[in-house]
Amino acid sequence: MTHTTSETTWPGKISAITLFVEDLEATKRFYRDVFRLPVTFENDNSAVFSFGNTIINLLQSTAAHELIGPARVANPDTGSRLQLTLPVDDVDAMCKVLTARGVTLLNGPMDRPWGIRTASFCDPGGHIWEIAH
Repeated sequence: MTHTTSETTWPGKISAITLFVEDLEATKRFYRDVFRLPVTFENDNSAVFSFGNTIINLLQSTAAHELIGPARVANPDTGSRLQLTLPVDDVDAMCKVLTARGVTLLNGPMDRPWGIRTASFCDPGGHIWEIAH
């Protein structure tokens, strides 16, 4: 549902998600190797990958303060606060592909009570990704 006013229509689609990472090179390599995506932009502190119409910006955590200050970047060992979900046609088959690419699954594949089949894994920055059908 979108809220329309005379000045703006909001919210629209999510165009970018920025994930803070401690090891940019390792996380960038993970995204290239696991998702098989090219880097669409990068500089000394970030690397961007396109997931359809949404970009995932990996930002070196030491550079995040400029973006979110005065808020603080949480330590990666404090626990997850989000999960990113990618739809797939066959969760079991994709789990085999992910495992062959060196990914260790956190859970799954499993049938959820709400009627979907899922599996989850973690990137080097501690962000949890779910595949679902």
